[in-house]
Amino acid sequence: MATLLSVCVVHQLLPDPGTVGTTAIDKRPVDGPVKVGRFGLYADVQADRKHHGGERQAVYAYAQEDADWWAAQLGREIPAGRLFGENLRTQGIEVSDARVGEQWRIGSVLLEATAPRNPCMTFARHMGLENDGWVKRFADAGRLGTYFRVLKTGTIRAGDAIERVHVPADAPTVRAALAGPGRAAD
Repeated sequence: MATLLSVCVVHQLLPDPGTVGTTAIDKRPVDGPVKVGRFGLYADVQADRKHHGGERQAVYAYAQEDADWWAAQLGREIPAGRLFGENLRTQGIEVSDARVGEQWRIGSVLLEATAPRNPCMTFARHMGLENDGWVKRFADAGRLGTYFRVLKTGTIRAGDAIERVHVPADAPTVRAALAGPGRAAD
């Protein structure tokens, strides 16, 4: 059974030398029910609203299985929210293979997959890997996570089941949506 392991919201805004000057990537798990509105989780923010957030990127999900893979690759833990900035840490569901338009019910919320994470230099700097080709490495690995729009607002909490309620057969996976030369695809 697919499960929501953690619900994460911004812990603190951090300084970043990029264009915006700050980042909200440092998210931490919270206890209890969390309200989800059409622009994402209550108590969460995006610092760079030109490239993050909005209705099409309201919620970012990442799989524990992929975090474990990265932990082995990097030789360090990838705690929920803290490094990858996800709102939802899942288990038992292949997040990067969600199809564009696929719908998930979690708690009383209905989400629709819209796009993969497109890694950026803010992410690379936050990981301490800005000089090690992190953006390309993350993209090439194809373990991207998925952005969702909120179709039905409500509440979610760690421990909720994740149910696929609609999977469009002909839609590409979010992994394929970022695929290019040398990158993973279906």
